[in-house]
Amino acid sequence: MTDYPHLLAPLDLGHVVLPNRVLMGSMHTGLEETGDWNRVAEFYAARARGGVGLMVTGGMAPNREGGVFPGAAGLYSAADIANHRLVTSRVHAAGGRIAMQILHAGRYAMGKDCVSASAVKSPISPFVPHELDEAGIEKQIADIVTAAARAREAGYDGVEVMGSEGYFLNQFLVAHVNRRTDRWGGSYENRMRLPVEVVARVRQAVGRDFILIYRISMLDLVPDGSTWDEVVALARAVETAGASILNTGIGWHEARVPTIATSVPQAGFAWVTQKMMGQVGIPVIASNRINRPEVAEQVLASGAADMVSMARPFLADPDFIAKTAAGQAARIAPCIACNQACLDHIYSGKVASCLVNPRACHETELRIEPASVPRRLAVVGAGPAGLSAALTLDRRGHRVTLFEAAPQIGGQLLLAREVPGKEEFRGLVAWYEAMVAASRIDLRLNHKATVADLRGHDDVIIATGVRPRDPGIAVQDGAHVVSYVDVLSHKVQVGPQVAILGAGGIGFDVAEFLVETGESPTLHPAAWRCEWGVADPALRRGGLAEPRPAAPARQVTLLQRKPEKPGRRLGKTTGWIHRASLQAKAVRMIGGVNYEEITRDGLRISFGPERRDPQLIPADTVVLCTGQVSERALAEELRAWETAVHIIGGADLATELDAKRAIDQATRLAAAL
Repeated sequence: MTDYPHLLAPLDLGHVVLPNRVLMGSMHTGLEETGDWNRVAEFYAARARGGVGLMVTGGMAPNREGGVFPGAAGLYSAADIANHRLVTSRVHAAGGRIAMQILHAGRYAMGKDCVSASAVKSPISPFVPHELDEAGIEKQIADIVTAAARAREAGYDGVEVMGSEGYFLNQFLVAHVNRRTDRWGGSYENRMRLPVEVVARVRQAVGRDFILIYRISMLDLVPDGSTWDEVVALARAVETAGASILNTGIGWHEARVPTIATSVPQAGFAWVTQKMMGQVGIPVIASNRINRPEVAEQVLASGAADMVSMARPFLADPDFIAKTAAGQAARIAPCIACNQACLDHIYSGKVASCLVNPRACHETELRIEPASVPRRLAVVGAGPAGLSAALTLDRRGHRVTLFEAAPQIGGQLLLAREVPGKEEFRGLVAWYEAMVAASRIDLRLNHKATVADLRGHDDVIIATGVRPRDPGIAVQDGAHVVSYVDVLSHKVQVGPQVAILGAGGIGFDVAEFLVETGESPTLHPAAWRCEWGVADPALRRGGLAEPRPAAPARQVTLLQRKPEKPGRRLGKTTGWIHRASLQAKAVRMIGGVNYEEITRDGLRISFGPERRDPQLIPADTVVLCTGQVSERALAEELRAWETAVHIIGGADLATELDAKRAIDQATRLAAAL
């Protein structure tokens, strides 16, 4: 008897039976663009070995004008088929199934040759698209159909036609973009003509014994988006045209509502998919922020979907399904939806990876292999760097002693998990606890390591982290000045008027912590939808409503010395969410200031090198988020030691609280020792 009977149940599609109800959803990794198809094949094969029912590739362009960016991968010609066949054969050898996503970007394409229903520029791309004429539309249809036929020839088990997230087909569906008056515009029957025609002609080209997934936008979250009746009408038409499965897409890329970031409630959009259940006769897939087996099981058991899509959780742990089936759910490395190494990398032109699992997309290069000669190693500090090093070393067969001065492992992760919207860090700490408990690591808590403790080890790894930096600001007697550590550790009382010094990631986190009243909206989906303005699409077109955020718990001013917009250096794909969230809570943000003095009444500041416009920021509490310094006292003591000493994480480089860099550095070091 399994704890996940719905999740692990097979799904009969007629010509093929999927072994479970899990789809590894499409996510662009940048691997195909490297040209190293062995690397691409190993990425997918690793997930196939992990037991996922069906995988979908990152979006493959059907033609050059439809590529998300110049040089984007696709199935442009018969010459590409051999490369893709390497992927499919490797996946099939591993016992898996894989579909190729056909993604035409339309006006989202970052190229001057982009095309769309109308010449309406996207707010997230620099080019005005060319409005397609009748011949141009026919070319796009034909290219998509040709890509599907080539996918079958390349050995794929199916294709997913991308019709959501504001891409090409979605652009024809809504009056937000489609301003046409011919047979491809105007009435909804005309506007949905293109996606229905595409599905019908793809089905004709690939035959009946081939999976055809249509990714439908269930909730546009943009002005003039589709009504619910329109979404249902399209779903039924797509089913009639030949789709095997209906997959859920949520929100256009230009929508000002977060849809996959960590602050979005788990399974926060499954209610939309549930509205579609019973409206069509083909399986319906729920997606977005489904990251744990118990969450997926609940979605399926409640009748919200026939199948669930999880994308980034398979970056975090390729063995997600195998561990679930083996009763080892606690050992599944959790996706914390941080975007730092996946989407942020992609939007910066890098290959994707995963903060939790640096091997993601680097399987052929970052190998964790048994040590030829096991050694005795010491790791000092059980934050993310130390834990990652210790676990990797243990996995390789080394004998590891892990010293931690605190009574609990986790380091700075223990602070991150206190921030509203970052509750996923609780699961990350719990995973580290489970993995250490299942290992042979000798964990010594409440033990501040000394030089004497480290004698006799072959190598020592120093992962002692950081401590808050003293900014050297004049402080008047009686002023209430506290550190971010004390605030997030609940060690101090904070008054109703707060000045936060430092507007980096920590400053924003502390601001989120201080303005929130009660429990985080991330834990209460209805409250979260109210804050961001998400409505039932049966009542509001596109599911878009007026945001109604709760009143802030405190009056907060966020300041920084840098003469730039506060928050500009936050995550590429999540920074806007943090800025918008604090703006909705009336947080005042000021850049380019000099900190003159902290008084009992607040913070005295001025501007520029000439210290102009002096003023007082009223505050009964001043919180210091003014950077960190590496904690390297023990490393300095070991400087003259003959034993090899390695310094990692914050102890090596104190730049904000960079868990991504710390975990990657630790894993790579441990793999090489």
